[in-house]
Amino acid sequence: MKKYAIFDLDDTLLDFSRGETEGITQIFQENGVTDIDSLMQTYLTINHEIWHQIEQGADRGPLLDTRFARTFATVGLSVDSIALEREYKAMLAHNYYTLPGASDLLTHLKQAGLTIIVATNGTKSVQESRLAGAGITPYFDQIFISEDLGYDKPDQRFFAPIFTAYPQLTRDNALMIGDSLRSDILGARNAGLDNVWYNPQHLTNTSAVVPTYEAHDFSDLARLLLA
Repeated sequence: MKKYAIFDLDDTLLDFSRGETEGITQIFQENGVTDIDSLMQTYLTINHEIWHQIEQGADRGPLLDTRFARTFATVGLSVDSIALEREYKAMLAHNYYTLPGASDLLTHLKQAGLTIIVATNGTKSVQESRLAGAGITPYFDQIFISEDLGYDKPDQRFFAPIFTAYPQLTRDNALMIGDSLRSDILGARNAGLDNVWYNPQHLTNTSAVVPTYEAHDFSDLARLLLA
């Protein structure tokens, strides 16, 4: 049995995609967008590119402040991108849906005596609000957020404070769990940690990043952590 479970947050325990879609849809509607589905795909592509740059070490603030301007520009609209970014983060902070079964998994792991840690890329105020709103903060022994740390996964420096806080944590007694090969799994590999790619959609891994394990549901995760 493992002693430490290190969880990514978005689309691993919390349903980030649902909250994201609701928030972006509202912003589009407020700004007169009619073809929401098409512009949503444009936004997701731009946002993916931006987060890739952030994960490579770029400054998050200026980049995130451009994503709405870039998105709306593709349909000939000019917006106050910084104001929309603030509005979106405020909405996102109150969209705190847990994935089905997440609370039961955390309860099971806590009862088994595991130390449960959050390791998430994101904005401190947003992530803390979402955790509290979802009612799952008490499950976690400690929460590590990239904005606080100054580094984003997959940078191995993101993980240094975790090893400092838990000097007994090793590759043998811990697993990093996340849905992103590029961020969570590569980050764990960079830090020398075994890892689990949480892949409930049964996606094909076309990247060069090879996870230690793959799980398709929370039952798979429980077996890997408690075996």
